[in-house]
Amino acid sequence: MALSPTPLEEAPPALAPGRRLLLKREDAHELGAFKWRGALPSLERYRDAGATAVVTASTGNHGAATAWAAQLTGLRAVVYVPEQASQAKLELLERLGADVRHAGADVDEAKDEARAHAERDGLPFFEDGAEPAQFGGYAAIGREIVEQVGERPALTIVPVGNGALLIGVARGLGGDGALGVVSAGAPVMALSVEAGRPVDCGPPATFADGLAVRVAVPLAVDELVKLGTPFVSVSERSIARALGAFAAAGIRVEGSAAAALAALETIEPPSGAVVLVVTGHNIDDDLHRRAVEEPDSFAD
Repeated sequence: MALSPTPLEEAPPALAPGRRLLLKREDAHELGAFKWRGALPSLERYRDAGATAVVTASTGNHGAATAWAAQLTGLRAVVYVPEQASQAKLELLERLGADVRHAGADVDEAKDEARAHAERDGLPFFEDGAEPAQFGGYAAIGREIVEQVGERPALTIVPVGNGALLIGVARGLGGDGALGVVSAGAPVMALSVEAGRPVDCGPPATFADGLAVRVAVPLAVDELVKLGTPFVSVSERSIARALGAFAAAGIRVEGSAAAALAALETIEPPSGAVVLVVTGHNIDDDLHRRAVEEPDSFAD
């Protein structure tokens, strides 16, 4: 199924004074996030293999994309979510007709329950970040950026949860020119890529639920090691301040999207255009308000 490219916009000058900053607005999709790009080709593959339903686990955006793609492909979507999942994302899941199951303290515990359900019922388990079809879907973002800019930009900054988005964007850019950003409270992918293998990490401590991964997906680690894409880490407070800067510019984003802007404070940007992948805008009102009004209440 062919779908229209998302917009690439000049950022409001206040977000990066003196720099050419561009925003790849994945939040412009009807789901408010980028995950549809990986979910649709994955569910098409499951359907073509004879599946009638699919099981997954998510903090919200991946689950919503799975439910949305299930509607388009005629499948049933069972989505496991952690107990403290975002209310805004839960409401979106329900509107999309997902069979929502609550399990575990974080997405990795929810994933264990989802995998057991899939094995018990003989259904495909759609693990976010472990399905190669996702990488191809996300590669379209990198290709669109190159087409919309007219050349490969100097740098494209990509928020990293399980790493699938970074893999796809880097491939779409031609294998170079991407920078991954993780929360200091959820560094497992950066640490795993540095080690060359999945490493153990403590429970994620980030309000950016799209970055809140505790267990690295081995396939994603392997692919990122091959690509050699660099990473930076940003604090919770810097993410909150970046979210507030977006809000002041009239753009509502969730924490993972704000992390891309926060990364600019940790690097010396190259000359030329810098692109931020704005991953989504699905965030609870109270959390958004706290980040905007009380950024210093988050860990530095």
